[in-house]
Amino acid sequence: MSRREHASRSRSLVLRRARAIFASGIVLGVGAASTLAAWTDQEHATATFAAGTFGIEGSTNGVDFSEHLDAAGAAALDFTVAANALVPGQTVYGRFSVRTLAESAAGTAQLTADGGNGTGLGAFLRYGVRTVAGTTCDATTYAAGTEVVPTGSDLTTGSSTTQQLSASAGSVVTYCFAISLPSSTGNEAQGLTGTPRWVVAAQAV
Repeated sequence: MSRREHASRSRSLVLRRARAIFASGIVLGVGAASTLAAWTDQEHATATFAAGTFGIEGSTNGVDFSEHLDAAGAAALDFTVAANALVPGQTVYGRFSVRTLAESAAGTAQLTADGGNGTGLGAFLRYGVRTVAGTTCDATTYAAGTEVVPTGSDLTTGSSTTQQLSASAGSVVTYCFAISLPSSTGNEAQGLTGTPRWVVAAQAV
């Protein structure tokens, strides 16, 4: 066999082997792709939700609490001095306490004044409100309290601040009212009456 023929046969053998290897590689590649399926698994989660509740109740003595839902059922403040025979220069004090209901969320409270408070004797009266510790509301505890409505305000003035209420009746906010008939009040106020009303507006937080 000539050298040229030998070289030609060698090249032919190499090509046949390369084709065989290439062909087997393709077959192996397809086989691998068809058998490498990913294993899978899942985790599931769920939850149950329910809305909470929010509400407040009030007390005129800081001990016995109940709900006063509208103007018709408003709690009547108990003043330390009779408030039905005021004379100029006299100041009377009365308290009103609020807290959340037994299963209520926490919230804030804000004292608001009715727009009709300035009629009748209310046009002459002036007042202030402070929060006090405990259940006593008088000149001493009022002076030591935290201002809610500035002293000497018209009866139509509400509070610009809010007070924190703990959840589930966990805290009590006691408002101490100081209501005065100024010493400068003239004779035109004699015999007049007034029934002012305040609302503690509460909001859940």
